[in-house]
Amino acid sequence: MRHCIYPGTFDPVTYGHLDVLERAARLFDQVTVAIAHNPGKAPHFTAEQRLAMLRPNIAKLTNVTATAFDGLLVDFAQQQGAVAIIRGLRALSDFEFEFNMALMNRHLKPTIETIFVMPKELYSYTSSNLVKQVAKYGGDVSHFVPPNVAGELKKAFTP
Repeated sequence: MRHCIYPGTFDPVTYGHLDVLERAARLFDQVTVAIAHNPGKAPHFTAEQRLAMLRPNIAKLTNVTATAFDGLLVDFAQQQGAVAIIRGLRALSDFEFEFNMALMNRHLKPTIETIFVMPKELYSYTSSNLVKQVAKYGGDVSHFVPPNVAGELKKAFTP
């Protein structure tokens, strides 16, 4: 069975994330969405909250599971028996960072491949940070995130 890890902060999960995930689910027998605790990014939502927002949106994908993790991604991938890491690329600006990370991961665990997947053009400019900024100022985020996530963002940013 070919297993991959789709890691990220997912703070919050967007339609762009879900599009990349659906593409990965078609390519691999098993996909694990790995939500990084990553305090360095100062996420707005806890890992548990991010998992709770994600899970209803992956229920229809029978070969996808989700969990949170700490530590090095390649160590987690190896522990899970994954052969690849999926990374979404929205624009050229993502490439340099992702390329460097892929090379480091290859250095650390040469048997785990990194595969770059592009979302639909519709989602190429969507990021969790932009979505949070729009939600913070009362903007409509329904075109960028699933309804349950939009509701959580509204609760989070309503005084």
